[in-house]
Amino acid sequence: MNKGIWYGIGAYVTWGLFPIYWKWLHHVPAVQLISHRVLWSFVLLFVFIVASRQWNVFRTAAFKPRVLRIYLVAAALIGVNWLVYIWAVNAGFIVEVSLGYYINPLLSVLMGVLLLRERLRPLQWVPLGLAAAGVLYLTLAYGSLPWIALTLAFSFGAYGLVKKTAPLGSLYGLTLETGLLFLPALLYLLYSETTGQGAFLHTGATSDALLMGAGLMTTVPLLMFASAARRIPLSLMGILQYVSPTLQFLLGVLVYGEPFTQTQFIGFSIVWVALILFGAEGFLIRRAERAQPVTAAVD
Repeated sequence: MNKGIWYGIGAYVTWGLFPIYWKWLHHVPAVQLISHRVLWSFVLLFVFIVASRQWNVFRTAAFKPRVLRIYLVAAALIGVNWLVYIWAVNAGFIVEVSLGYYINPLLSVLMGVLLLRERLRPLQWVPLGLAAAGVLYLTLAYGSLPWIALTLAFSFGAYGLVKKTAPLGSLYGLTLETGLLFLPALLYLLYSETTGQGAFLHTGATSDALLMGAGLMTTVPLLMFASAARRIPLSLMGILQYVSPTLQFLLGVLVYGEPFTQTQFIGFSIVWVALILFGAEGFLIRRAERAQPVTAAVD
């Protein structure tokens, strides 16, 4: 099997199993968790860049006003995404987290239309409408918006939109993003320590190791994803991306016993049908485009 496929599977499976990791740290407040995630991610990436003698190249590319402005926005968006994700997982909302990542690809397409003036094929509007109907159904059934799912989808969709125009590669980009969040994260952890609320070095060696490991758990799948994206078609990456929310959904229902009512089933089913139609339409269009030169040659 293509090495890129294994990298892609590894990235999405890791992200799909992330709730297990954060559940092991349920005793640590969400803001402290994200602060440790930022801190150890930056330390790991900084050490790697320095050890691989890339610091001068990174500094030249990153320390420019325009680049810093772009990545400040990206850092804020990914910070919100990580915070809501970690809080939701440990508060027992893994199923709703999975919904956010199911609708994220469709929302990203809609953002491209509204903000980048991209044009959709007529049939692509059908799954977008279905996804909106699914969210509307869940909203009416619950009496409130599924805000966790929408916050995750919007923040990650907007993050992807910013990264689409960002000038740095994945390694340098993540280093700069976590670097911009490093000082606020460090200050918050110091504040937690001085007020007696800090978890690090106070909740056991296993907890400390997991907090430090958050950096590794953040950077490794992102680097695997970047490697996969260079080696395999975007269409295949589009299929693999559904591995992550599917694993999250199964963990929430089967492992952690979160409720999945008939109402949720109907709402999720509408979104799932939308994703199937969206994927099928894209597959048929790509197949037709590949077959067109062959047909022309035969004629």
